[in-house]
Amino acid sequence: MIKRFLPKSLFGRTLMIIVTPLVLLQVVSATIFFESHWDKVSLRLARGLAGDIATVISLMRKNPGQENRIWIFGLAAENMQIEASFKTDAVLPNEPPVGTSIMERMLIRAMREYVGKPFQIDTQTLDRHVAVDVQLPTGALEIITTRKRLFSSTIYVFVLWMVGISLILFAVATIFMRNQIKPIRRLAQAADALGKGRDIPSFKPEGAKEVRQAASAFLAMQERIQRQIAQRTDMLSGVSHDLRTPLTRMKLELAMLRDTEPEAAAELEKDVDDMERMLETYLAFARGEGSEKPRPTNLSALLLDVVDKARRNGGTIDFHSEGEISVPLRPNAFKRCATNVLENAIRYADHISVRAGRRSDAIEVTIDDDGPGIPVDKRDDVFKPFYRLEASRNPGTGGTGLGLAISRDVMRVHGGDILLDDSPGGGLRVRLRVPL
Repeated sequence: MIKRFLPKSLFGRTLMIIVTPLVLLQVVSATIFFESHWDKVSLRLARGLAGDIATVISLMRKNPGQENRIWIFGLAAENMQIEASFKTDAVLPNEPPVGTSIMERMLIRAMREYVGKPFQIDTQTLDRHVAVDVQLPTGALEIITTRKRLFSSTIYVFVLWMVGISLILFAVATIFMRNQIKPIRRLAQAADALGKGRDIPSFKPEGAKEVRQAASAFLAMQERIQRQIAQRTDMLSGVSHDLRTPLTRMKLELAMLRDTEPEAAAELEKDVDDMERMLETYLAFARGEGSEKPRPTNLSALLLDVVDKARRNGGTIDFHSEGEISVPLRPNAFKRCATNVLENAIRYADHISVRAGRRSDAIEVTIDDDGPGIPVDKRDDVFKPFYRLEASRNPGTGGTGLGLAISRDVMRVHGGDILLDDSPGGGLRVRLRVPL
């Protein structure tokens, strides 16, 4: 349940790891401040005001008379920041004072400790002052003082300091983590490009030590893969040359034999042509078009060319492309893949439909036919090299068993895949997906 609310990216999770302790620290600091410092400071300030009020009351009791009262009130205004007045015969309401804020609660507590007489406080009527009325035997003493005597500005300083430092630390962490995440993103992009068979010339190790190690290992892996492909291609080129030489001699001997035994020569020529075609197919599968570089390709035009050639070979094909589609491809390899799929469809079906268009983050080519199809439990096996599923197909139409294997190899070199499904026409649907 919690995972649903967690950030999905490494950047977001790292920021959360940094910000969460920071927030907890601020919460703990604020709690400690409010429960200890602010309470203590507020109580100390309230006790100071209550002590001054008790002093004024004590001076009035020891120095009765109107003249002495004026002198005492002047002394309080000059030294205690208190404006005092006396209401003769005034009686305060017989209700205990109620504090709704920490300032009021602390002042009530201090008045009870230091004055010990009935009193009322008013913190709402005056904007910047607080009024305290104290019941005396001959009347009510009214005290007015500034709020600054009961409120410490350190609360503002503390909050501003806490929020300001938090924002600064968050900004620094964000900038720092962006710089740390960039090399990882570049590594992911390079791996994605390698999987799609695209060049990554500008990639180089950078960032933290561990990221550099991963990037260096990636570059070493890329070099090993490219070297292996080059060695395999060179080896197969030599094998192709060595095998074609005896086939050429056999063709020359058959040409000489055609004059004396034409029927036997025709049969042998057919066998030689089959051997040459199979040899080309085997080499194409093993080579995997590894030496061809991807380049921007007009997929619509490429497919139209493949479809036209298939039509000339007797296929009935309906082709539709959703506008002009341009995508980085190895054009020769992709053409071989599409040709293999169409040749299989022509071999087993009467009508074929080819559709190409954008699907989310990929280009998809869909080839539907009305042939016998492929059983679901055999659809993984048909991609195995040399596997031929002739039991469910028309007899006498078998190939080398490499067509779909080559096609899947080509699609995966492009970072995509080939998928088999049921066609709406009752046959087989082949989907070629190429990521954008």
